[in-house]
Amino acid sequence: MARSRQSNEFEIEVDGETYLWWLHRQPQWSSDVSQCRGMAIAARHKEGRREAVMEFPPGPRPRYGAPQLQPAQISRSLVATAIASAVTAGWEPMSRGKTVAIVVDETGR
Repeated sequence: MARSRQSNEFEIEVDGETYLWWLHRQPQWSSDVSQCRGMAIAARHKEGRREAVMEFPPGPRPRYGAPQLQPAQISRSLVATAIASAVTAGWEPMSRGKTVAIVVDETGR
């Protein structure tokens, strides 16, 4: 993965456009299933300012003592699919405005 100038951002090409993405939120677990939250990744077009946050479902609970999720563990195809889904859902990365939140499934769609 090619890294951008900031160490926590990674570059990815989606449909011929370059985006920067990063892990926005770690998965969060609770004994109350309704309080569990999946990971979220955020992205913006390399030349744009408007961000999108793609929120994933929680998925299976990790084992006790498992290390935190690292960006390098997230597949590039999952990130690309999530970004493409956000654009399809109406995110306009070159526009100005508030961050857009998009809920995706475990495959990023």
